[in-house]
Amino acid sequence: QVQLVESGGGLVQAGGSLRLSCAASGRTFSSDTMGWFRQAPGKEREFVAAISWSSSNTRYADPVKGRFTISRDNAKNTVYLQMNSLKPEDTAVYYCAASRLLLAGALPEYAYWGQGTQVTVSS
Repeated sequence: QVQLVESGGGLVQAGGSLRLSCAASGRTFSSDTMGWFRQAPGKEREFVAAISWSSSNTRYADPVKGRFTISRDNAKNTVYLQMNSLKPEDTAVYYCAASRLLLAGALPEYAYWGQGTQVTVSS
């Protein structure tokens, strides 16, 4: 059974940092693009960041550029999202996902999804 399990969410004050992790099991994702998405209450799920299978290419949504960093460890089948300088508008459920398309940015391009982890940023 293929699973993506996110962890590392929580409550943090504005300006703080969190590191999210996504552990994959059931098959290897070392050849997949891995992405992070988020969904705030009452809003649609949106793209946050993606990383190619080799880590040589990354892609970020404009609101998080310069503050968030995506990385991966294929040996551990794990992808990370380092979030710095957090803002209240970053509050959302964060999801990791896997795609066979290079640096995919759209939801339909991702075949596997985790259950999400809550990130709450207080002002």
